[in-house]
Amino acid sequence: MTAAPDGELRWAPGRPVPVARTLRGLRRGAGDPTFRADPDGTVWRATRTPEGPALLRVRARPGDAEVEAQAWGPGTAWVLDGVPELLGAADDTWDEFVPRPEHPALVEAWRAHPHWRVGRTRAVFEALSASALEQVVTGVEAFAAWRRLVQRFGEPAPGPAGLRLPPTPQQWTRIPSWEWLQAGVELRRRKVTILAAPRAGGLEKTLAMAPEAADTALRSLTGVGVWTSAEVRQRAHGHADAFSFGDYHVAKDVSWALTGEVLDDAGCAQVIECYRGHRFRVQQLLRFAGAARPRRGPRMTLPTHTPNRAVRSLRVRGG
Repeated sequence: MTAAPDGELRWAPGRPVPVARTLRGLRRGAGDPTFRADPDGTVWRATRTPEGPALLRVRARPGDAEVEAQAWGPGTAWVLDGVPELLGAADDTWDEFVPRPEHPALVEAWRAHPHWRVGRTRAVFEALSASALEQVVTGVEAFAAWRRLVQRFGEPAPGPAGLRLPPTPQQWTRIPSWEWLQAGVELRRRKVTILAAPRAGGLEKTLAMAPEAADTALRSLTGVGVWTSAEVRQRAHGHADAFSFGDYHVAKDVSWALTGEVLDDAGCAQVIECYRGHRFRVQQLLRFAGAARPRRGPRMTLPTHTPNRAVRSLRVRGG
């Protein structure tokens, strides 16, 4: 590191904290310009806060039973104050979760990850703008769009990591239409971010709402459906029940891991109803365990309606 941090924090949570695993879901693809994970488990994250931009560096110190964090930029105090919640301190329903013995894959995953908690970034618009790009396209396409738009229209993050900040709400609205198209983003998806941008400040109020109320508020936005609301609440709100209904793969993979059958959203919903309040927790634990149904059919055909065709793999998201 070549620049002294503007603030530091030591947090002793009373449990081991799997920092890299907890924060992995915030990374939008391997080339995400806002996120870096080092081989030693240190995570760097560039974000915008109500107090200004910030770069956060977080790592566990197992020998001291602590988490160490440093931050740079005007948003230093805000991001450091939020480190415990970012790493799951607000996930106060974990102790209520007990997987059923008839779901051995889930039992095994739960035992393998006893210290993982659902974290929350408190950055609602940031999560929404990224999730909007992932609607009804492959993961490779969505991550490529995020990478290109952040690199072109974001700004260098403060501090030494060489990361970039995501665009501000105002900057998102000023991106020319041809730049969206060059990034592979058609009108339907970009309208979600453009129309939400003027309400970005109000979106943060959903953090204080009950999960159902926050879901309703988010889905009142044009283009935000069940899937997008869940993706936002998983990351920004830390809602342990925000299951990714509407995803092309998730319900099929979860139902197969729990029952040995590949079911659609409706069928999966019946299977995981017994875990209501923890359905996203179930989703993530099974993901950590690598639970995925066997893939025997041909790959889906990739769309060809936008200029960006540099794609090689598949993960179709919901709306």
